[in-house]
Amino acid sequence: MADDIVYFEDIAVGDRFDFGPLTVSREEVIRFAAEFDAQPFHLSDEAAAQTHFGTLAASGWHSTALFMKMFVTAMQKEPGRQAASLGAIGVDELRWLRPVRPGDTLRGTNEVIGKKASASRPEMGIVRNQVTIYNQSDKPVLTMIPIVMWRTRPI
Repeated sequence: MADDIVYFEDIAVGDRFDFGPLTVSREEVIRFAAEFDAQPFHLSDEAAAQTHFGTLAASGWHSTALFMKMFVTAMQKEPGRQAASLGAIGVDELRWLRPVRPGDTLRGTNEVIGKKASASRPEMGIVRNQVTIYNQSDKPVLTMIPIVMWRTRPI
């Protein structure tokens, strides 16, 4: 497996991969909202009809969690890539561009937009990615820039 690991040094700006798809159900939109973002327009069509949403819309936090579900599923299909990922230190520029609705099928793209060796931790580097999540109509629904710690090749 060590030969299959994708280390920080193996990653190049411009590297890209796609992930998904994932279809969002009405039940999960309501379940997530009830537990984590219980605003009326995330819980019922009637309440959403009284807002700019018009119909039930997933919480933006739910959309972000769905990104993570799709992304981790894709990473688990590439054990060498997952073995070198050390977690994220944050997210820049998170934007919810349009509502995610029950029945939407989401997919995403991840492109490396920057990388930097850690000055204080030689065993890791920092990788910045541009993530875009699209719905079934190829309309972007979410964008963000995750900042991820990545294992460097052992000396």
